[in-house]
Amino acid sequence: MRFKVSWMMLLTTPIMLSVWLSKSVAIAQNLPTTTEPITTDSVSTDSTAIDSAATLNQLEQYTQTTSDIAQVTSVSQLSDVQPTDWAFQALQSLVERYGVIAGYPDGTYRGNRALTRYEFAAGLNAALDRVNELIAEGLGDIVTREDLATLQRLQEEFAAELATLRGRVDALEARTAELEANQFSTTTKLEGRVQFLVSNVFDEDDRFDDQAIFAERVRLNLDTSFTGEDRLRTRLQSRNIPQFEGDPIGFQAAGSDNSNNITLDDLTYSFPVGERIEVLIGANGLDIDDLTEGIISPLGESSDTGAISEFADPRQYEQGFAGTGAGAGATFRFIENDDFSLGISGGYVGDEPEDPTAGNGLFNGDYSAIGQITFLSDFVDIALTYVNAYDDSGFADIYGADEFYDIAAVSNASVANTYGTQVNFKLGNVFEIGGGIAYTDVSGLGNNPDYELWSYQGTLAINDLGGEGNQLGILAGVPTYTADLREFGAEDDTAFLAEVYYLYRLNDNISFTPSLIYIVNPFNNQQIDDTFIGTLRTTFSF
Repeated sequence: MRFKVSWMMLLTTPIMLSVWLSKSVAIAQNLPTTTEPITTDSVSTDSTAIDSAATLNQLEQYTQTTSDIAQVTSVSQLSDVQPTDWAFQALQSLVERYGVIAGYPDGTYRGNRALTRYEFAAGLNAALDRVNELIAEGLGDIVTREDLATLQRLQEEFAAELATLRGRVDALEARTAELEANQFSTTTKLEGRVQFLVSNVFDEDDRFDDQAIFAERVRLNLDTSFTGEDRLRTRLQSRNIPQFEGDPIGFQAAGSDNSNNITLDDLTYSFPVGERIEVLIGANGLDIDDLTEGIISPLGESSDTGAISEFADPRQYEQGFAGTGAGAGATFRFIENDDFSLGISGGYVGDEPEDPTAGNGLFNGDYSAIGQITFLSDFVDIALTYVNAYDDSGFADIYGADEFYDIAAVSNASVANTYGTQVNFKLGNVFEIGGGIAYTDVSGLGNNPDYELWSYQGTLAINDLGGEGNQLGILAGVPTYTADLREFGAEDDTAFLAEVYYLYRLNDNISFTPSLIYIVNPFNNQQIDDTFIGTLRTTFSF
């Protein structure tokens, strides 16, 4: 007899039970309910509804949404329940007598929606669990015989659904326990990216190596969060993407060759300070553009999905820069709302921070320091950038300069001050058009000469062309050059580079990117024939 009572001690009237069950399920499932009292006759009794696939789907939704339920202690906490509502007294009694009413995080109850038999069974199961709690607490004398009879009838009518529900819950609990026992980490997510690259150079004077190549790169990111808002990134990388000998541009943004040795490519930690400050500390592989809110170019944000050419990265982040290393920076958003944000970023990177010898180390060797003001909105993004850098071997390794020009006189310790601006207009969700310009003033130390570097580019992106996530990208401009080479007996030609690529997403995990790069006056030398570089990149993400 005690077993039967433990299943039937929740509500004071049949209508109160119906109201609570319809709503408790609607809360868990976020599914429609009726605005009239629900009786067992109004709930579907079609036997074909007991379909295993549909059942599992409904119960899966139930388990996924229960985290949104918030227990209430007073009916007044439900903003959309008024004293004039037909079920107000029933809800009030359920809250005060049994504590079985829950609401959405926004304080609403949403009681005007419909439910299925399985949803009703899920609510009934929750009610029966609450009955067991009341029995254990010795509160079995607060309900009437009518309540017990109602619950007994409902238990018998929904016996099949309750059995299915309990079996599914038991299976989910077992799976959860197994995952928790065997998971890689409770704090770390693994993300992988693999690139396959087939590429070739086409030129008439054989200035470049021109054999077709098949190269690859593998990256594994271990992203760890301790608070839910911070991120410790540990990136392992292996690649064999050599540049074509004589390559004037570093044709592949993912390029360089470490013979497929596994290396620690990035080791960074970011965390918020308050609501508007984001701090980034890098112990390895830190670039100065990592210390900003972005490079404001839809073509150069990622070497996995953007343009093939390194020229897609605006030159203010590249020319006059000592390299990658260790350092820190922060971004402060002093204006941030739904329409736009305005922030300032700054940071410092030492090129060889681990070397304790004279002229090296974190603060006494090659370095770069950056400051950037960034404006972001739905219509336009703008960045104004300043970079100060020191390099003990100078900054003369510009676009092909060391390939043809005798510029040993400027390949000595120098300081570079780079000023750049980048803009990107977003016309709806499809078209993005922008570009930028970079200017570097190089000051030679000692008796070394001074000179200037220039570069500018334009970008066009057409998003979702031929399918969601696809992108047609066009890049064109003048790579880095200097007007001062005449001082060193060199010619003063200006190169021009254009690239067109099409990113096609086969699915969420695989994409293909054919690209064609065209270079006029390679190495800033009009005596060299125009050159094409064709590439097919395949990216796998997991």
